Amino acid sequence: MALDELKSAIPDFAKDLKLNLGSVIGNIELPQQQLWGTVLACAIASRSPKVLRELEPEAKANLSAEAYTAAKSAAAIMAMNNVFYRTRHLLSDPEYGNLRAGLRMNVIGKPGVEKVDFELWSLAVSAINGCGQCLDSHEQVLRKAGVDRETVQEAVKIASVIQAVGVTLDSEAVLAGQ
Repeated sequence: MALDELKSAIPDFAKDLKLNLGSVIGNIELPQQQLWGTVLACAIASRSPKVLRELEPEAKANLSAEAYTAAKSAAAIMAMNNVFYRTRHLLSDPEYGNLRAGLRMNVIGKPGVEKVDFELWSLAVSAINGCGQCLDSHEQVLRKAGVDRETVQEAVKIASVIQAVGVTLDSEAVLAGQ
């Protein structure tokens, strides 16, 4: 299993990450589509080749073709939106918030899977990318759809652990001269 290979690659100084990776993927109570869509979208958002290489096959095996594509779409659209909306939020001139975005975001309206799943994946990617405005927006949509705070937190836990594993493994590869 690729998850075991990924865990075994985590150095001893990051033992907590190894334990957390096993628990957020192996012992979580999300439906399989929500879990593996979150894992795939976050692996892409982590920008870590090793994390993506190790987690993608299992995500693909646990997702329908539509969900697999939608999770990749969530990572792609949020890569754009998180930069755009985070920047508008961080600029001191509030008038930028009144300007039309003018960016295509059709996939958000028709993601090819349940809207709640796509919103959860978008929220998790937004956590990795640090966009508070997107986090608030997706969390509000999820809560209005009846998703509980615990589910939202589970997605954020997955995002945080996958991001930390990616940073750790990639930095170790650099330090080892790879």
